[in-house]
Amino acid sequence: MSVTYNEVAVRDTGEVVLSLTGINKRFGAVQALTDVDLTVRAGEVVALVGDNGAGKSTLVKTIAGVYQPDAGVIEFAGSPVTVAGPAGAQHLGIATVFQDLALCDNLDVVANLFLGKEHSLGPLMNEVTMEREAWRLLRSLSAKIPSVRIPVAGLSGGQRQTVAIARSLVGNPKVVMLDEPTAALGVAQTAEVLNLVERLREQGLAVILISHNMADVQAVSDRIVVLRLGRNAAEFTTEEATTDQLVAAITGASDNVVAQRAARRAGPAGHPGHSEGEQ
Repeated sequence: MSVTYNEVAVRDTGEVVLSLTGINKRFGAVQALTDVDLTVRAGEVVALVGDNGAGKSTLVKTIAGVYQPDAGVIEFAGSPVTVAGPAGAQHLGIATVFQDLALCDNLDVVANLFLGKEHSLGPLMNEVTMEREAWRLLRSLSAKIPSVRIPVAGLSGGQRQTVAIARSLVGNPKVVMLDEPTAALGVAQTAEVLNLVERLREQGLAVILISHNMADVQAVSDRIVVLRLGRNAAEFTTEEATTDQLVAAITGASDNVVAQRAARRAGPAGHPGHSEGEQ
């Protein structure tokens, strides 16, 4: 069953790595987020779900430093922080893999992993060292990449997602956000990506998974946070959540007229009641 944000039970994971409290974000006349709370722990996969327009993308971009919240508190490793842009998020230890992956098709795997980071990694990070580090990252994910020297354009969708996730690990982040990582992938490629999510959890990372696919969410997440109309709608432990409960929370089915009428007819104790005019 669904519970309020602070009441949900979590399995014995690590410390709270990222905590958001009362996050608000407005774009002109549109209130995109209203008092949103979110917590994720080390070694835990938290799925963030909701219909189109629920506020998922805005929340992710707020965590990633693309947007600044109008109100609310973001805490990282127990301390309040201001995420000053995407570079600031990476400096804190927050990595994001957006849906478009932002890979360079004409460059090989090694170049994509370290593009723009060559100087920050130190003078000893030459081509040989980068190739060795690329293989280390890919092996840590049990990735199936035939070579780190082939152009990304020659990789499958699942392999491209693997490269993007491996790139997010450069710099040793504590939080990894995955935006629709299995979108448009086949069954085998989806299984490959979900295995990667499991590897991230096993490495003790805090993972935020944004997805519309309830089967994927229930397969790899520990908790499920539902946003609806820019607000916290429900939170579930994955092992207790049913697909029907998730769909109802996402769509607001319990708020519609039909559901309310059915609840009134059921009576206060769950027994059939009497509608108007019945004797």
